[in-house]
Amino acid sequence: MKYYLGLDNGGTSTKAAIFDENGLEIASAGMDTAMLIPRPGFTERDMDEMWEANCRVIREALEKAGLSGTDIRCASVCGHGKGLYLWGTDGRPARNGIISTDNRAWRYPLEWERDGTAQSVFQRSCQHILSSQPVSLLAWLREHEPEVLENTRWIFACKDYVRFRLTGEAFAERTDYSGCNLMNLHTGEYDGELLALFGLSQCADKLPPLRNSTDICGYITKEAAEKTGLSEGTPVAGGAFDIDACALGVGLTDPGRLCMIAGTWSINEYIGTAPITDGSVLMNSLFCLPGYYLVEECSPTSAGNNEWFIKNLLPELRQACAKTGLSLYETMNRWVEEIPVHEFCPVYLPFLMGSNVHPNACGSFVGINHSHTRNHLLRSVYEGVAFSHRWHLEKLLKTRQEPPVSIRLAGGAARSPVWTQMFADVMKLPVESVAAEETGALGCAVLGAAACGDYPDVKSAARAMCHISRTAMPDKARSVVYDRKYELYCKTIAALDGVWDSIQAYRDEVSGQG
Repeated sequence: MKYYLGLDNGGTSTKAAIFDENGLEIASAGMDTAMLIPRPGFTERDMDEMWEANCRVIREALEKAGLSGTDIRCASVCGHGKGLYLWGTDGRPARNGIISTDNRAWRYPLEWERDGTAQSVFQRSCQHILSSQPVSLLAWLREHEPEVLENTRWIFACKDYVRFRLTGEAFAERTDYSGCNLMNLHTGEYDGELLALFGLSQCADKLPPLRNSTDICGYITKEAAEKTGLSEGTPVAGGAFDIDACALGVGLTDPGRLCMIAGTWSINEYIGTAPITDGSVLMNSLFCLPGYYLVEECSPTSAGNNEWFIKNLLPELRQACAKTGLSLYETMNRWVEEIPVHEFCPVYLPFLMGSNVHPNACGSFVGINHSHTRNHLLRSVYEGVAFSHRWHLEKLLKTRQEPPVSIRLAGGAARSPVWTQMFADVMKLPVESVAAEETGALGCAVLGAAACGDYPDVKSAARAMCHISRTAMPDKARSVVYDRKYELYCKTIAALDGVWDSIQAYRDEVSGQG
């Protein structure tokens, strides 16, 4: 039997999983890493802690699987896109890593839109500009921390930094870098004119050489082998942006289906043979299947809201479940089911870490009264997250001639039958889930299996390793109810549009940033 290691680095968690050649998940391990919030709107992480977390979960996954490093044919890494991980000229991290939920650079995309830069950029990158993309963050560093840029040797995406620590080789993998406005999507290469438009020409020599998802981008070093339990010399594939890896992990290999990833970010995407260049969608990037583009609508408005709810409103439930051995998430699912679908719950705007409607929009419960309990608020969170995905879905559907056959769901919501059914009812489409718990790591394993030649190509590996486990069909009666609730959600967003800038102005004044 052949085995492959997949690593998945999210904004606040690190996971490793081992799969066999049939896609069976043999073992997995995961741990949380601390999100550092030095100021409101800033989200960072310690890059050394992140590296140590990867080493730990690899060791634990090998131990759980009862395997040694020599059993692993290939390792591959995925990670959150956007954000920024800088490696210094002194052989150390140049500063804390910046996570994709960071909003410190929100002014730059607005300025580039006003002065026409964004239009010129789109002609080359086929992307709108986000505040969490490296270009915005690098512009912020240029203004606020110029000494950091001076000391930077490599500008990494999240997973490329991890692969660098595993191999000692600095490379930039195309699915990630084509998703951050640093690459000309028409050529698949860096574009000096793009850097010039952003005022970042001095960063050109800090961008690592480009490679593809299935290129072997180095081998496990002696030092990494000692820390991880992998064997020195094990090949490491290029890997992928996590939204590509998750899409591949749920078997998205043709344009007929959509993929939704309900994690920290609300990711909504499909693949096609050409990008959408009329500006109607947020992002186009290269997919990890040769000849395909990933058409994407996204925002940091998804299941991460659920984790905030647990941490801040359900601390005693988490403790009780830990003591009794009950599942916290199954308990929460029961709470949601106890509230009838038609009952009014407060409208929840899932904008804790960012928004898809206004750069300064904040998370909100609207319509609370004395009869509402935490159960109602929890259902509000489930519904608000689903509605945010629908907001993106409606934009994607306008770009397609044929409706999708189904939605393939990944991320936290995919593990909840209650939430999965809600997605089917809200989107009015069948929602399919795969057997694997760690879909991003499975996508990495698929890439690793193709990279080391065990399958002739990525599509063949995906067909052999990705298996649908269940399908939720939409219920017409519930869909009618959710249509009315979604209308309330959209009206609430419109009603609050004029409030957000005033809130941000007050926050800036209080923090001394005005």
